[in-house]
Order: sequence, then C-alpha cells, then structure tokens
Amino acid sequence: MIGKPDPVAGEIVKAFVSLKPGYEPGEQLHKELLGFTRRRLGAAVAPREIDFIASVPRNRSGKIVRRLLKARELGLPEGDVSTLEAGA
Repeated sequence: MIGKPDPVAGEIVKAFVSLKPGYEPGEQLHKELLGFTRRRLGAAVAPREIDFIASVPRNRSGKIVRRLLKARELGLPEGDVSTLEAGA
C-alpha cells in the first residue's frame, strides 16, 4: 500500500495486489477486496484504489519496496534498484 496524492482528501490509500496462480483479476474480485478491507480496517484507512500487478517489488530481504511502487504510480524516477530481488 502507498499514499497517493488526492486533490480532495490530500492523500488516499492505494493497494497493489499480486495474485497467486489460478486466480484472475476482475471486477468481482476487486469489489470483494475493497469490501473486505473496509470491514477489517474501517472506511477511513481502507484502500480506495486497488491495482492488480504481476509481482510486488521486494528487496533481497523480502521486504516490499514501497518507494518503488509509489515512484511507478506517480511516474517519478525509480532511483537505486540494485537491492531488488531478481525479476522484480
């Protein structure tokens, strides 16, 4: 998840989802995930947007590189990517 600039709210939460094999992205799954996160987290902090991506960028320790997700989303320079896992 990242914070994405929003002209009204200032910033909204955007989630990126990488599906396991056998699952397909679609409108129904999108709605189910939004509903689940709103019930679990509450409407104030649940993601307002969800994007399905092939893989989540991770560093060699396996941690998600959120700055890279945000840079890609906003069209900013990605910076140093030398610590990423292969194939990210």
